[in-house]
Amino acid sequence: MSGLYQRRRKRPELNLVPLIDVLVMLVFFSFVTMQFRSSATLNITLPKVETAGKNEFKGTVTIGIGADGTLSFNGKQASEAQLAELLRQVRDLDKDTPVLIRADETTPLKTLTFVMDACRKTGLNRFSLQSR
Repeated sequence: MSGLYQRRRKRPELNLVPLIDVLVMLVFFSFVTMQFRSSATLNITLPKVETAGKNEFKGTVTIGIGADGTLSFNGKQASEAQLAELLRQVRDLDKDTPVLIRADETTPLKTLTFVMDACRKTGLNRFSLQSR
């Protein structure tokens, strides 16, 4: 036996497979938790309706009601009087035009009933409430 015993150092090694797994999980988690914003002018949180089916609205008239009761007609701000006049104009063009009402979940019931009543008064009976 020789007195010179050389100890071999173990080469340092970096295992890349767990690092790649962690990175893939981080990317996946970020995509799952990402929220997509709508390009609507009002910041509206739609109420959740458990029994609603798919919303297949294909109309051209959209009335938005913000949480503070502000009204919009097809994306443009409108007062209550302007809204009633705009609905009359729509009825004169086509009384079967569907109207979609997008109200925030915290909208006062008084404002929502005003919009629904304005639709009925002008003869636009084909209106629906959008939910998420």
